[in-house]
Amino acid sequence: MTEWFEHFATVFVSTIHDVFPIVVIIFGFQLVVLRRPIPHLKRVLIGFVFVIFGLVFFLMGLEEALFPIGKLMAKQLTDPVFLGIELDAIGGDIASHWYEYYWVYLFAFAIGFSTTIAEPSLIAVAIKASEVSGGAINPWGLRIAVAIGVAVSIGLGTFRIVTGTPLYIYIIVGYIIVIIQTVYAPKSIIALAYDSGGVTTSTVTVPLVTALGLGLSTTVPGRDPLLDGFGLIAFASVFPIMSVMGYAQLGEWLAARNSKSDNTTSGEE
Repeated sequence: MTEWFEHFATVFVSTIHDVFPIVVIIFGFQLVVLRRPIPHLKRVLIGFVFVIFGLVFFLMGLEEALFPIGKLMAKQLTDPVFLGIELDAIGGDIASHWYEYYWVYLFAFAIGFSTTIAEPSLIAVAIKASEVSGGAINPWGLRIAVAIGVAVSIGLGTFRIVTGTPLYIYIIVGYIIVIIQTVYAPKSIIALAYDSGGVTTSTVTVPLVTALGLGLSTTVPGRDPLLDGFGLIAFASVFPIMSVMGYAQLGEWLAARNSKSDNTTSGEE
């Protein structure tokens, strides 16, 4: 119990140290530049206290639960006994046996989808997008589209780690597709699609995805955690842009198809 309180105190002091510049900037601009009192000062101070304690518990949760779980799952799913692979028999040639790791890809897909659905920043963006568009953008539709993009990206990212293929190939191809989609996608969705790629790399998704990548690169023979373990977040930033624009393009195509069908029916009558 004593060790827990010592750890809590260390993280608490570190969090205050990190949050302090933000407090100085906000209060400094309000009092020195704008020269106005801070409205609802008591409420603001209570809010900062909640933020600090929330960050402390969140950081402790990452260290005590999320990071270990991600690494443990990666270790268990890549265990040669679980996969039925004899490393001596294949001479360490993991890349040619990438198909044996299908449970890893499925787990990565599920983690990518579930963490994105639970991402607070994405929920906030989806709600605001619905309000601004007057309900034209469905919050759940947007969240599911982004979640599918992240799920595919994390699954593909784990495939890259297993096969040892270069990261830049996937990223370059991904952005080429994004540029092409940008030309043809509805103009009203482009900015939102690009933002959707950014909000996925936030509080819930990043810790688990990072832990999964590092755990996977550590347990797969021949992989370097520094070279192969990172990069999954880059996947999670690119593919949601593609999926959101694809979702908008599909919706536009279906609407045009239904409109054409209705016009044809009316003409026949």
